[in-house]
Amino acid sequence: MTDQPGALLRELRKRARLTQEQLAERSTVSVRTIRRLETGRSTDHRVKTLHLLADALEAGPEERRRLTDTADRTPTAAVPEPARVPEPVAVPEPVAVPEPVAVPEPAASVAGTGPPPAVDDVLAGAADSLAREVRRRWRREEEQRRVHDPFPLPVRWQPAPASLTDHPENVQRLAPGATAVGVDLSGDVRSVAETYRRVGSGRLVILGRAGSGKSVLAVRFALDLLAARAPADPVPVIVSLGSWDPAATTVRDLLVGRLLRDHPHLARRVAGGTTQAAALVDADLILPVLDGFDEIAQGLRGAALDALNDTSLPLVLTSRRYEYEQVVTATRAPLVWAAGIELADLTVDDLAAYLPRTARPVARDTAHATGVWDEVLEALRTRDAPGAARLADVLRTPLMVILARTMYSEAPDRNPAELLDTTRFPTPSDLEEHLLAGFVPTVYRRRAPERSEDGRRQPHWETERARHWLGYLANSLDQGDGGRQDLAWWRLSRGLPTGTRVLHVTLTSALCMATATWLVGLTAQLWESVEWFGPEVVLVQGALVGLIAGAAFGLVYAVMAALDRVALQPSRVRLRLPAADRRMAGRPLRAFTARFGFMLLGGAVLGVGYAWAHALLRALYLGSSLSDPVVLRGVLVNMLVFALIFGLSAGLVFGLLAAFEAPMDVTAAATPLRLLSANRVTAGHQLLVLVPAIILGVGLCGFLVVGLFQDLLGPLVWRPADAALLGAVGGLGGASSYVLVFTAWGQWFTLSRVWLPLTGRLPWNTVAFLEDAYRRGVLRQTGAVYQFRHIRLQRHLAQSYRPSPQSAGQSATRLRLTRT
Repeated sequence: MTDQPGALLRELRKRARLTQEQLAERSTVSVRTIRRLETGRSTDHRVKTLHLLADALEAGPEERRRLTDTADRTPTAAVPEPARVPEPVAVPEPVAVPEPVAVPEPAASVAGTGPPPAVDDVLAGAADSLAREVRRRWRREEEQRRVHDPFPLPVRWQPAPASLTDHPENVQRLAPGATAVGVDLSGDVRSVAETYRRVGSGRLVILGRAGSGKSVLAVRFALDLLAARAPADPVPVIVSLGSWDPAATTVRDLLVGRLLRDHPHLARRVAGGTTQAAALVDADLILPVLDGFDEIAQGLRGAALDALNDTSLPLVLTSRRYEYEQVVTATRAPLVWAAGIELADLTVDDLAAYLPRTARPVARDTAHATGVWDEVLEALRTRDAPGAARLADVLRTPLMVILARTMYSEAPDRNPAELLDTTRFPTPSDLEEHLLAGFVPTVYRRRAPERSEDGRRQPHWETERARHWLGYLANSLDQGDGGRQDLAWWRLSRGLPTGTRVLHVTLTSALCMATATWLVGLTAQLWESVEWFGPEVVLVQGALVGLIAGAAFGLVYAVMAALDRVALQPSRVRLRLPAADRRMAGRPLRAFTARFGFMLLGGAVLGVGYAWAHALLRALYLGSSLSDPVVLRGVLVNMLVFALIFGLSAGLVFGLLAAFEAPMDVTAAATPLRLLSANRVTAGHQLLVLVPAIILGVGLCGFLVVGLFQDLLGPLVWRPADAALLGAVGGLGGASSYVLVFTAWGQWFTLSRVWLPLTGRLPWNTVAFLEDAYRRGVLRQTGAVYQFRHIRLQRHLAQSYRPSPQSAGQSATRLRLTRT
């Protein structure tokens, strides 16, 4: 059954009494995919797809394991299968007794056979599933980094200085009075898991210089542990610390949040109401591998070390030595119970064994066949060349060796002997900058066109443009808060000035409202004939309404920006208040109140402007005078009435929408494209709901306001036809404006897909560019966000991005003329 998921999937679906269409709707997996899985025509099963199906079918841990095992291509001999937990001896095995016909099957076991599984069984199944997914992800990451091509660099280490580690007795967790026995912590990349097992406390700090291979060693450590993992062992999970704020997020919440972001199926609830991710952390079934302690903001590192010391979790922490040593000296305490190792530099012998095998031999003369690295390696051995010592100092780290390999071993027109030129590279810093600067041109050099799996030709990006676009992405990570390393599609426009974003909101909403006015006005002429209400009047009216609406939405956005309330996140809308969770108590009311206030302001401004636009049109086409007291009184009355109608309807509709919104970063898909697709669908659903809701709101609020002020302000006219026309304009224009400027997907579409390409900061097909950068090894994928492959590459690109007004204008003109 394990080798045939189709039979098991079909059995679970029939037991749940679902059709393929119903299962597709419940799981968000297409009917075509379900049909291919059940018929056995699909041989490449994505584990996330199987998890979605298992969630929809409420499969038990054993059935989930059998279903997802088929997505794992790792030989099963390397990883022991989880054993069943035996029943206690004192309780005999229950005899299977058929249920009476009149008694229905319990709801919790619709997709299973028998009572709901115990919590321990659920967690064991979740841990096993997580282990397979983590192993698959990081094995693919090693392939993407080409770690094994032709073989892993020989990363070695020695014990860290005693001043950076805890007392040996604490590390070995000895009783008072016991004497510690020396433990050999030396080793290389092939024995990192074995070295960790020698640490009695399970807490290890990995130190090294920038680019020394700490992150690659963390990946290899996780894969080695997973290869020999027993069912009850914790699952190593790599967590990047670059955006962690220990003052706002505890260690436990950090781990739970990253698990939910990168493995969304762990959002399922267990007994007690907590998520599987939280239950795994609380049950010590997660081994945190905390990568990049030095990437935490300098002012937060002391608090971060204190937060880690407040926990007793076994963990592995990586950091540059200097930054970690600074924190330890300032706090006068290292990571408690932690041993430490420090990565050693690569030697010339390491380079001589590695670099020649990364390039094909090139015949330089007829007598001897020499390789492209022979001249450089000979100079490094003899130190005769003036720049040999400097180059040897630079090539001490795996990062620089990989950059050199990428620039010269894979480019037949480049000669690595130029690295010895002391005139061109007078200092080691100049040489490092050359290698960093040459990485992007090398990976984006022109190659033969490739085709994707669906037969489409892969795009080609010019080197200079690719470097400029990557520079903007790297520079945008320094803008705002919390985005220092995670490159999220909904934050790509964070680097734009506030004035530019207000202008974008104004223009977008003006276009939406003008278009809606034109469509509704021209359509209304088909059945309502008004002498002065011709097509030219509709065009002028649409332009006026668009300008007024743009000013209203722009004002609302400016106020929100001034109050720091414009950080939009991917969200979803459910017909269930988030306050059902006690921890979220009060949030719907606060969200409703805030959104109601902002939209009441915008609607009131729109109503006031609409009253003057209506009066101006009557003055232009009916000859009425705005100086006439009667006309002026009518304008003032209309200002009050329309301000109340539009303000109340916008505030109520959008306020209720905010109350039902919930952040999407917890249960979102674990890939950027999947999250983008899900948020696009959410935006479409919001548009379909908002249009009729605004139409109904304008109509009802109109009748309410007119009824309340009929006696106070004199005879007021609010015909059903007026309500329908104004409601239709407000529904189409207001809903589309909101979706495009006040949702994460809308800002992605209008800014990242239109504005930023127009100004030359990003390509037109941003999604294809990001995915191509991931395939080329410039970016890596971590859950629903991207990250630059190396933090030093990110910083280099950000520092080299210096957009001046003249260069930006020239770049924008060039990109508009030649679309990529």
